[in-house]
Amino acid sequence: MQTYIILSRFSPRTITDPKELKPVAKVVSDKIKSECPGIHWKDSYAIMGRYDVIDIVESDDLEQVQKAAMIIRSYGHSATETMVATPWHDFLERL
Repeated sequence: MQTYIILSRFSPRTITDPKELKPVAKVVSDKIKSECPGIHWKDSYAIMGRYDVIDIVESDDLEQVQKAAMIIRSYGHSATETMVATPWHDFLERL
């Protein structure tokens, strides 16, 4: 399976109170689980800096990864950036 990193930045209009984030996160999570069954969600982290969240997913289906990113964008009211990730040891072996 290929690993992907999805970076998300919340729109200022997403929430006006931090407590509102939990229901939005649940809606996004439930939607991705139901519509993107080929994605294995490895982990998610709240981060500081240019982005608010980093999600690490695996999939053999690029279209499902794209769909998950669009669900995050539309239901989560976020801007996303998706990158392919290669484990460091695999990268070094290919050199």
